[in-house]
Amino acid sequence: MAAKLRKGDKVVVLAGKDKGKEGTIASVDPSAGKAVVDGVNMAVRHTKQSQTSQGGRIPKAMPIDLSNLSMIDANGKATRVGFRMEDGKKVRFAKTTGDVIDA
Repeated sequence: MAAKLRKGDKVVVLAGKDKGKEGTIASVDPSAGKAVVDGVNMAVRHTKQSQTSQGGRIPKAMPIDLSNLSMIDANGKATRVGFRMEDGKKVRFAKTTGDVIDA
């Protein structure tokens, strides 16, 4: 299945404790259907000090389900993503505006 959400996309959270927050996708795990979004779904990880790192309580962004994320269009609103063919290439487009997301 084609990836509707990819690394670097601006998204908004639709459900959960961080509903309404916006951020960019840092990484996507298609097999698990989850993505890590900067500043969203934060958890505190207690790490031990080592020679290279300080250690302590470090906030870390945890994966969030792709179904709880929606792309942000040019107007700054949540939109669904569709696919269409343009000049022999398959491109993603925003369903609200019809604009092509990636050229």
